[in-house]
Amino acid sequence: MKFVVPLGAFLLLAAFLTAGLRVDPQLVPSPLIEHVAPAFQLPLLQEPARTFSPNDVGGRVWMLNVWASWCVSCRAEHALLRALAEADVVPLYGLDYKDTPENGLAFLGTYGDPYVLSMQDTEGRVAIDYGVYGVPETYLIDKAGVIRFKQVGPITRDVVEGTIVPMVEQLNR
Repeated sequence: MKFVVPLGAFLLLAAFLTAGLRVDPQLVPSPLIEHVAPAFQLPLLQEPARTFSPNDVGGRVWMLNVWASWCVSCRAEHALLRALAEADVVPLYGLDYKDTPENGLAFLGTYGDPYVLSMQDTEGRVAIDYGVYGVPETYLIDKAGVIRFKQVGPITRDVVEGTIVPMVEQLNR
């Protein structure tokens, strides 16, 4: 009888851990989905004297990709981001997260620049407002400034073709 409570607690804990292993880490829910994207104003990576705010997008559907030069997964998704930009599906804006401007610019020089522009979030404050868990993360924002989709981790061809492109087409109607 004295082992029943510890055994029950162990089995309950084991059940929770087993259930957690079946959860896809890419499907981290965001409380910001279907809410207006947080406002911000940040200096541009390429021109620090100029700033960008989501209001500058002017009522268009757009994507925000949070990346960093030190992020290995960002390198993995970068070719796909370049292809998405070349296909002119949706304007893509970059948020260089907790990085130095020199390293961010060197990354874009090496791997190509798919972004309309990139902003510097050297302290990571804007990323915190967006609920960024880690880089890369990508947000699809509609004409009214509402976040409609969030991808945690690198985007894949399946996500682009099966989710992002159809959603952009729907939001642009």
